[in-house]
Parts: sequence; C-alpha cells; structure tokens
Amino acid sequence: MAEGEYLIPPLRAGAGIAVIAPAGPPAPGRLAPVEGWLRERGYVPTLLPSCFGPPPLDFLAAPDAVRLADVHTAFADARFDAVLALRGGSGCIRLLDGIDLGLLAASRKLLIGYSDLTLLHALRDRAGIPSLHAPMPASDWGLPGAEADTEALFQRLASGWRAGDVAGRAAPHPLSHGGRAQGRLIGGNLAMFCALLGTPFMPDVDGTLLFVEDISEEPHRVDRMLSQLRLAGVLERIAGLLVGSFSGAQASPDAVLADHLPRLRCPVLAGWPSGHGQPNRPLPLGVPAVMDVAARTLTLG
Repeated sequence: MAEGEYLIPPLRAGAGIAVIAPAGPPAPGRLAPVEGWLRERGYVPTLLPSCFGPPPLDFLAAPDAVRLADVHTAFADARFDAVLALRGGSGCIRLLDGIDLGLLAASRKLLIGYSDLTLLHALRDRAGIPSLHAPMPASDWGLPGAEADTEALFQRLASGWRAGDVAGRAAPHPLSHGGRAQGRLIGGNLAMFCALLGTPFMPDVDGTLLFVEDISEEPHRVDRMLSQLRLAGVLERIAGLLVGSFSGAQASPDAVLADHLPRLRCPVLAGWPSGHGQPNRPLPLGVPAVMDVAARTLTLG
C-alpha cells in the first residue's frame, strides 16, 4: 500500500452517524447527552431504536430483533456514513448468526466501538473492511479522565488514517520482547476474541498482529483464556502480539501475563495505550501495520 494512501478516510463535518446499542443498556443519564456531543463536533447523529430499550434481560439494551435490525439499518441506510456503538457490555454474540454478512461486506462505513464490539469488528475483518477500537459515548465520553481519549478520537476521525501514520506509542514495559513484526491488525477484548474460537466467525489469524486487552478478569481467567489461545494454535500462528491494558480486576493479572508472554516465539509489544482503562486511544483494526518493539510504535500500512 502506497504511503499516504487512506486506510480509513476522514469523517467530514456533516457526516451522518448512526448510534446503535448492539450490546448492553446505557446507565441512567448516559444516553441524553450523546446527540449533543456529536452535533457539537459537526456530525448529524441518529439514535436508532436499540438505544431506547426495552431491555428484555438486564444485560441487553433491547430485544435481539431490535438490536439486529439496527445493525442492518445502520449499514444499509444511505443517510449514515459511520456506525457508532453506544456502549459494550454483553449481547453482540447473540446477533452473529443473524447478521447479513453480505450487507456488512458491501458497506465501507466505519464501525466505532470496543469491548463487546470486538465480535462485530471480527465480522468486518472477515469482509476485509477496517474498523475502529475506540471510546464509546455511554462508556467513556464526558467522564473524568477520559477527555484526552475522546479528543484523540474526534481528531483522528477528522483527519483519517493513512498508510505511514504512526498509530501510537506504547509505554516502556518489561514484558515487551523481540524485534519487528508486520501483519493485519486484529483482535480487541480478550474474552470476546476467545468466544469466537470454534465458531464460523473467527478471523483468519495467520500472520496477523493480535491486539488484546480486558477488564475485570481475575488472574485465573486470564490464564485460562491465554491457555485457550495457545491450545487452539492461535499464538503459534500470529506474527506479533500487541498488549493493551488489563484493568478492573480485584487482583492484578500481571503475574499471569509474565508467565505466558515470554514464552511466545513472536515479538510482543506490551503497554499499548488502548483498552478499558485510561488511556484508551483509538486503534484501527483490520489494517496492515508494522510493530516495532524497540521503538514501541505501530506504523500503519
């Protein structure tokens, strides 16, 4: 890919954004500001019905049929230039076998979100279309400490991502090792990525850079998930591992990561500033990238 070529084009002022809730419901008070936040940035938002419930189960934003219909509407309706998830949580996996994969493959609209949205990012990756692991309005925007992450998202939406762009820099981390690796960047939330194993929606991992992060997963669960990826052959087939934050658990999983990561044959770049913690900088997925462990950078293209 030629340097300077757009991997993700800019989302210009006046662009229409469909806001969907394919996973969990917003906390009280978190829905009302969303439309105003997007209008302040020059976009034309439409909150689709899934954002408003009713939740059939307390962990779902709306019935499956409503959430599924909104996914299809968001990608099919010409009014919308991008699709923004309201929040993560749980529920996307219930939709996977009902989603029109041909529709997703035919639409180049940018999907924005993280956490449970890892499952929908996987579908976009299978269609060969980039998506964006990034802060979501009901999860992050307007919260103390998240201002820089939200600002970084809107700045990059306005500029787009080009081949040759440096996507960010990792903090120094004792578990980083190896040299350079290149491949298509995939992944997201570790638990959700593991949930794809054995399903027809699992991305092709051969030669990829795998990004992982998680929240509220105790050490024994992180150990189980990394072991599952190892036993499934995933960790032998990737070209490199990019490690974001692991936050929110009662006990730190650092010892588990320190047990697993040095055994990997591929380069590992830990300390990446994306995940459920802060910072949570936007990270393009489904794009070619070069990971340089010594420089602690990820360069697109």
